[in-house]
Amino acid sequence: MFTGLIQDLGTVRRLEKQGAAGRLTVATALPMDDLEMGESIAVNGVCLTVVGFGGGQFSADVSPESLQRTNLGSLTAGRRVNLERALRLCDRLGGHLVSGHVDGVGTLVERRKDENAIRFAIEVAPELVRYLVEKGSVAVDGISLTVNTVGENRLHLAVIPHTLEKTTLQERRVGDRVNIETDLLGKYVERLLQPAGGAASAGGLSLDFLAKHGFL
Repeated sequence: MFTGLIQDLGTVRRLEKQGAAGRLTVATALPMDDLEMGESIAVNGVCLTVVGFGGGQFSADVSPESLQRTNLGSLTAGRRVNLERALRLCDRLGGHLVSGHVDGVGTLVERRKDENAIRFAIEVAPELVRYLVEKGSVAVDGISLTVNTVGENRLHLAVIPHTLEKTTLQERRVGDRVNIETDLLGKYVERLLQPAGGAASAGGLSLDFLAKHGFL
């Protein structure tokens, strides 16, 4: 589990394709003496397992699923990536709960300056829009961000200078593909509300009741 607060901008050393899978090696300023074999690190929001480290870099195996469902498959040497180590129970939850399991890839369709912020518009698949709510949370390439507004197939964001400086968003341009992870809680709520048979309910509560009282 992660928070979406980026701890380092790493640099891709190489992505070695191994059939449909791969092994990713990233140079990082994260302290090597504090890393452990088997620990989780989010790379552009994708939860990966450390299989080797030392000399200022770490390696992680990337499954075929991750290469197909995220933008990791397009990484090349020299590209920078957002890095975050897994959340500890004693840490502050400064962002939101991020699992590192990417739901899909969106496309940046607009980038413009607005006073001290940069506004981004990202086109996403229709099936992801249902989990996006105005002023809710979303992870874009692993970065915890607040959704400004949601359109038919777009989400709109306003990024402050600090976030821009500390993440790969500073390098993102129109046409770039970004990893999208929607709010974890929304997906669980939807799953719990799906009927096992008959009318949709949740623990005996009808959807009409939940909507009437502002829960939906």
